[in-house]
Amino acid sequence: MRRSMVILLAAACSKAAEAPPAQTAAAAAAPVWRDSAPHTERWVQANGARLNVMDWGGSGPVLILIHGYGDSPHIFDDLAPAFTDSFHVVAYARRGHGKSTAGESFSNATLAADLIAVMDSLGIARASLAGWSMGGNEITAAAGMYPDRVEKIVYLDGAYDWSELMSNQAALADLPVSLDPTPEARASLDAFKAWYRAGWFPDVDLARLEAHVRELANIQPDGSASPVPDSANSARAFAALASEKRDYRKVKAPALAIYSEVFFSPLVKDSATAERIRAWETKHMVPFRKASQARIKRELKSVEIVTVPGSHASFVFVSRDSIAAAMRKFLAP
Repeated sequence: MRRSMVILLAAACSKAAEAPPAQTAAAAAAPVWRDSAPHTERWVQANGARLNVMDWGGSGPVLILIHGYGDSPHIFDDLAPAFTDSFHVVAYARRGHGKSTAGESFSNATLAADLIAVMDSLGIARASLAGWSMGGNEITAAAGMYPDRVEKIVYLDGAYDWSELMSNQAALADLPVSLDPTPEARASLDAFKAWYRAGWFPDVDLARLEAHVRELANIQPDGSASPVPDSANSARAFAALASEKRDYRKVKAPALAIYSEVFFSPLVKDSATAERIRAWETKHMVPFRKASQARIKRELKSVEIVTVPGSHASFVFVSRDSIAAAMRKFLAP
């Protein structure tokens, strides 16, 4: 196994670390939080996994939103309501993520089959798909394997073949932001939220991330936060990302590729980290982005490329209106 995979898998496996000290009485007495997002929940059995589905409602053609690695469908809490006037909007938690259970495989074929199982369970014959980050794997595979079920596809900073980046040992060794919460960040939900926002969402109000972050942390009886996916599913997902190549040439559906301006936000408060982020972007991400865009232009039958402000993690919040406008124009009949 390449050293780059060892680095990432070691970070993922460290999620099984010992739990920090118990929560304080004040934290235990905190008011119960309730999800106010305007969706209904249901469950779908798919290939050995039980998937949590969020149905945002709306009328018209179906739009299915698919989140990235280590995330939850709540990443779309801001974006989904922008489409319910013209679309029936659905999102779901990938196997091993959020409230969904896991199976052994995270292969592109398995993830695409999970997506089709969600569609079948909801009686959806055909839909447009929008995949953020790792979600680009599902929509590419589904469009290639089940062309009669897919209308159009949208890459939300997901038009990258992640296996190519993960084979770049230098890029992974130089990562300027940690992929794994520190022991201090695991001490409580509040500590976890603060860590997550500081490194990945410094330009987004924490209140807008509340539901999302809560599904990234499995709160233990002592109040500590254990990251979701757990170490076993992190290892499986990373292994699949490293080894699964995308086959864009099989995709017949029209595609829209929306890219964020940068990968990591340079707005972090720590100046040394901000400088490492800028250096990593210039050295590794800029050439990878250019190569990825050149590849999809060559291999996708019909693709439009749009760039919007924001980082890989935050752009669905920072540029929500621009993203929604580009998507609505593209998805229009």
